[in-house]
Amino acid sequence: MRIVVSYDVSDDRRRRKVAKIMEGYGYRVQYSVFECDLDADQMRALQQRLRRLISKRAGESVRFYPLCAACRERIAVIGADTARQLEAVIIV
Repeated sequence: MRIVVSYDVSDDRRRRKVAKIMEGYGYRVQYSVFECDLDADQMRALQQRLRRLISKRAGESVRFYPLCAACRERIAVIGADTARQLEAVIIV
């Protein structure tokens, strides 16, 4: 399933750690937004890893937006399109 993951992390160190984790699961489409193709086990593992880094007290969050196949086909991009096939992404 294609998942769009966005995060809002105020602490620079934790934000770098979140980005590093995300790079192992998908590719960056915006500074704090990634697209990932994940199965249920990968999604649980990603959420578990990220949950340890997020500070609710600081108002930080990570959001997961699933995209159905029909929605994926209707994605429109204005400007540079960094989209690519995710089959080659290696899960760390």
